[in-house]
Amino acid sequence: MIVGDISRISGPVILSEGMRGSRMYDVVKVGEQNLNGEIIRLDGDQAVIQVYEDTTGLQVGERVSNTGLPLSVELGPGLLSSIYDGIQRPLPLLAEKSGSFISRGVTLPGLSHEQEWEFTPRVKKGDHVTGGDVIGTVTEFHLEHRIMVPPFVSGVVKEIRSGRFNVDVPVCTLDNGNEIPMLQTWPVRKGRPYLRKMDPDTLLVTGQRVFDTLFPVSKGGTAMIPGGFGTGKTVAEQTLAKWSDTQVVVYIGCGERGNEMTDVLTEFPELLDPRTKLPLIQRTILIANTSNMPVAAREASIYTGITLAEYYRDMGYDVALMADSTSRWGEALREVSGRLGRCLVKRVTRRISQHGSLHSTNGQGVWSVSVQMNGKDRSLLLAPFLPREGISQNR
Repeated sequence: MIVGDISRISGPVILSEGMRGSRMYDVVKVGEQNLNGEIIRLDGDQAVIQVYEDTTGLQVGERVSNTGLPLSVELGPGLLSSIYDGIQRPLPLLAEKSGSFISRGVTLPGLSHEQEWEFTPRVKKGDHVTGGDVIGTVTEFHLEHRIMVPPFVSGVVKEIRSGRFNVDVPVCTLDNGNEIPMLQTWPVRKGRPYLRKMDPDTLLVTGQRVFDTLFPVSKGGTAMIPGGFGTGKTVAEQTLAKWSDTQVVVYIGCGERGNEMTDVLTEFPELLDPRTKLPLIQRTILIANTSNMPVAAREASIYTGITLAEYYRDMGYDVALMADSTSRWGEALREVSGRLGRCLVKRVTRRISQHGSLHSTNGQGVWSVSVQMNGKDRSLLLAPFLPREGISQNR
């Protein structure tokens, strides 16, 4: 295991030394509380990490441990009606474990590994299967949850089981030794593979005549609702999630206000799906990453939601993915990128203080830097926003 030390902290972004050998997007555990983080930049033995939890109280010198694994989600029976945060931690279970205010460093699996499901096989011994083939089914509320061969796995069925199992128990064994449980784990930043992209030639019936008449959307298509604050974007998205002609809905509250997600949580269990006459929550997965939750997890929530939606798409179901809102997702990206720029500026100023000199070129805050690198003098113009603390003119 690669272990480094924190050398700089800037809000949700930290800089760690001693991380040589790490890879981009590796998940790390930060500090004494094992906060969840992800590597987003590598430079020699330094790693820039975005932390998915509040970094208040984190100190320079605390350790950073690299798990060697990418940020991934668990896929399998039990996803429907679940409520997750941006990195697929089940919020109701976290509340039971640590109270209404979730403690930092607490983590739980995205799916229950104890609950058993009745597995009915669809293949038999001797059948050849490949990635995406359905080997059996379980019933998840009203939906037939199709257990598939994981991508890039193939072989001849050596053994297939039936009965009640939890998601960790192998239900199928192939002749090459691969064992297939009902659980799949998939990295969120990697799109699930598909054979070909279908033409969007079927209308998505939204249940709203103004949309279906004036702004029709096709299944497999993409639509955006632009507008200022308070103009009804969230209400429109919630309406589409309630009544659109789909079998599964993945609703991502990305940086929205907490009361708006509360509306979804209270209304969806009470409203009935007009097709199944069952509560809407039973066809819905909610990802709640509201504006008062860590910024970095807001960035990850979109990828988490897309991965969950792609999983049900692979089963052959129509899935509606709602992201409310992408503008606040963009805010999260700008926040992290701004912190990255700050780290870069700090590195420049440190290099100046060690090896260079600084001169004002026009007396109005535009600075010329002379730095010696590899035995040669290099010059650089810096914009007025460069912080001048720790360095002085004509050093």
